[in-house]
Amino acid sequence: MTPKITGFDYQRVPVADGVALNVAIGGAGRPIVLLHGFPQTHLMWRHVAADLAADHTVIVPDLRGYGDSDKPDGDYAKRVMAADVVALARQLGHDRFALAGHDRGALVAIRAGLDHPDAVTHLASLDVLPTIDMWEVMRGRSAAVGFHLYLMAQPPGLPETMIAASADDFFGYFLDLWTRDPDAIPADIRAAYLAASRAAVPSIVADYRASAGIDVEHDEADRAAGNRLRMPVTVLQQDWGAALGFDAAGLWRAWAADLRHQTVSCGHFMAEEAPSVVIAALRELLSR
Repeated sequence: MTPKITGFDYQRVPVADGVALNVAIGGAGRPIVLLHGFPQTHLMWRHVAADLAADHTVIVPDLRGYGDSDKPDGDYAKRVMAADVVALARQLGHDRFALAGHDRGALVAIRAGLDHPDAVTHLASLDVLPTIDMWEVMRGRSAAVGFHLYLMAQPPGLPETMIAASADDFFGYFLDLWTRDPDAIPADIRAAYLAASRAAVPSIVADYRASAGIDVEHDEADRAAGNRLRMPVTVLQQDWGAALGFDAAGLWRAWAADLRHQTVSCGHFMAEEAPSVVIAALRELLSR
C-alpha cells in the first residue's frame, strides 16, 4: 500500500480540462502549498508538512505527470504546471497562498511567482536555479553532473525508451547519488518513489524536455522585460556555486529583491535529510 502523510486527508482536485491532481491536505490557518521534486512525490514533504500543519493549512499535491496525479500527453511547460497549482489552491478556497518547491517543484513555484504575483504571497526554492540560469552555468566537463538534463532534452522516443528499459536503476541512481543520509529515505518511501516514477516515464521526460525549450523562452522573456519575483523569497541550496564556478546568491538577486539565500550542508533531499532546517527557513519566510 502506498504510504501517506499521517493525519492528512487526500483528495483528487480538477485543475484543468481532463487533469486532476492527487493532493494531501492538513492543518488550518494561512495556506501554504508544497511542491515536490524529481524523482519523488508529495511524500518528500511528510516531515515538513506535519510541522507546518500545526498553524497552517498545508496543501501537498503530486505535480501534473507525477505520483497519483493525471499524466496527460502534451504540455509540461512550467507555465502550465504553475497554472495547475493556482487552480488547485482556488478550488480549495484560497486565492492567495505561500508556495515552496523543491527541485522540479521549485521551477514550477518560480514560474507561479512570476506569472501569478497576486496569488503567491511568499516563495521558497529548494536546491535549484531558475531554468535559464541553470543552463547558462552548465558547461564543459562539470556539466556531466547534469547528464540527465541533456538526455531528457532529446526529441521524443529515445529518452523514454532508454529510461523505461531500466527505470528503477535510472531513478534509483539519483536517490542514491543525491542523498548524504541514506536513512532519510526509508525503504517504503523509496519503493513508493520508484513505483511512481516507473509509471510516469513519458510525463517525467516531457517535464524535463520543456525545461530545455519553452521554459527557457519564458525565462528569457521575463529577463528582457525586467520581470522579477515581487514577494519575499527564501532560497536553500547546496554549494553548487563552489562546485560549478558561479555565484548562486548573485544569480538569485537578479530575480528577487527581497531575498534570503542560505547554503546548506545536507544533501539534495533536504526536506527529508534536514527537515528542521527547512522548517525553520519556511517559518522565517512566512513571518516576513
